[in-house]
Parts: sequence; structure tokens; C-alpha cells
Amino acid sequence: MKIAVLSRNSQLYSTRRLVEAITERGHEARVIDHLKCDLTIEETGPKVYYLGEELTDIDAVIPRIGASVTFYGTAVVRQFEMMGVFSTTYSQSIVRSRDKLRSLQLLGGAGLPMPKTAFTNYSREEKSLIDHVGGAPVIIKLLEGTQGLGVVLAETRKAAQSVIEAFHGLKARIIVQEFIKEAKASDLRVFVVDGKVVGAMKRTGQEGEFRSNLHRGGKAEVVKLSRLEKTVAVKAANAMGLSVAGVDLLQSSRGPLILEVNSSPGLEGIERATGVNIAGKIVEYIERNQPKKKGTISKLKA
Repeated sequence: MKIAVLSRNSQLYSTRRLVEAITERGHEARVIDHLKCDLTIEETGPKVYYLGEELTDIDAVIPRIGASVTFYGTAVVRQFEMMGVFSTTYSQSIVRSRDKLRSLQLLGGAGLPMPKTAFTNYSREEKSLIDHVGGAPVIIKLLEGTQGLGVVLAETRKAAQSVIEAFHGLKARIIVQEFIKEAKASDLRVFVVDGKVVGAMKRTGQEGEFRSNLHRGGKAEVVKLSRLEKTVAVKAANAMGLSVAGVDLLQSSRGPLILEVNSSPGLEGIERATGVNIAGKIVEYIERNQPKKKGTISKLKA
């Protein structure tokens, strides 16, 4: 098969590992910068051009779409889907995952556990928002934030009201979430491929830092998940329509709580912490599913 990795940078760890895994399993790998693709739509069918070349022989794509280019990136993935090319991640699922509020609504609708969350479009409801999630301290998140950016811990009600007022004054859309103190600045990153957990690590933030993101200096270690944690992670990926997902869980006194479901999870931290060939697992997923799914178009509901 000819498998394309949709990535803006061929030197990124995740991109390099995917190319290696594709090649090791006897397939042809190609890195395509999705921002340099042109899309044509006409009665003869959809087409994708890359640097002036029409792409006609791609069997499968692995999207690595950054949050800042979600709109165009998902348009390219959707075009490939319309051409009958198998994608490890549906375009609609990427769109879903990038909207924190929409994601939580879908997860909540599926009856999955998560921290209490509140959202409003009315800027004078700061006190009610804080009360809805059980009072201070609270976590305040920008809906468009990634990698820990745009996430604030407000330890008192007064501080929370000030932060919410400031964000609303900037016309920024935010959610307010319950603070899970017992998580102790740690979370679990669970990697799910094709409905199975293939790796998991525990991430812990630096001293004095409530965010556990590795991009912000957090450390990672391999962890053995409970049966419930595995079940919740797989159900979360399924609820989002994601066959490849990084599910972030908090360990709370009432069990695992879903923090976020990532549609383009990085491979570096999880592979180094666990020693598992996650890239190879993704290629194996394509091998199992591509022949029977090629020619289909995503029918996931918005």
C-alpha cells in the first residue's frame, strides 16, 4: 500500500516514527503537507493536488492535523474520504475533538464520567458558574486552548470571578470545571487504537504546576491501568468516533474522569515511557481495515 502521513513537518518525532513503521511493514510512505494541497470539486469527482501533482494512488492517510489549521486540514482529510481513501481518523471526528464543549457534550451524552463542567454565554453569571461545579477552586479553560495553554487554576471564588470576567471581557469562550484535588497535578494518557488500549502513561506536572502536559515540563512514566480505566478510555474514543485517540483521564475519589480526547496524540512521550511501538500499531490498524473500508465515505453525524 501507499500510505500518506498528512503532516506539516517531516522531522517531527511522530511523523518520522509513522514513516518508519510504514516502511518496516513493507509499504510505501509519503509525507504530505496538507496546507500545500489544492482541492477540486466537480461532477467528475473530487481531486487532491499536491504541489501541482494530482494524487491518484494513495491507499490510506494518517492525519496529523495541528489545532491551528483544523479547518483546512479537515477539508483535505474529507476530500480523501470522498475519493474512497481510508483514513485512520475521520475528518468529522477531528472537528468534534477540537471543540472542548462539543466533546464534553458528546461524552456526557454517552453517560461517561468527567469533572463537573459549566458554560455560559452570559457574562454576568460568574457566581452561578462557580456554584454549578461545586465552588472554588475551579479550572477555567479556553475552548480553543491546546497543550495546557489557556488553562487557569483559580483557587478562590474571588479569583475565579476575576478570571471569568477578564475572559468574557475579551470575548473569549471558556468553560469552568471542577478541580480534582486528589489527582495531584497528574493525569493518565491512554492511547487507543482500533478499540483497544495499546499503551498508557502517567504524566505529572512540575512542582508547583497543576498542569501535567509534557510540553510544559511534566514527566511521564509507564502505568498499569485498572479494568475500569481501560473501559472508560475505549468508550470515550468510541463516543468521539475516533479509532486512534489519546484519552486523558484523571484519577479521582469517584473513579476515572475523562479530561480530554485528543484526535492527533503525539507518539514521543507514550513510546518512550512504555517502550511500545505505537506507530506500528497504527499501521497494523490500516492493514486490518483498509481493504474492507476503502471506497466508503464517513457518515458520522455532526
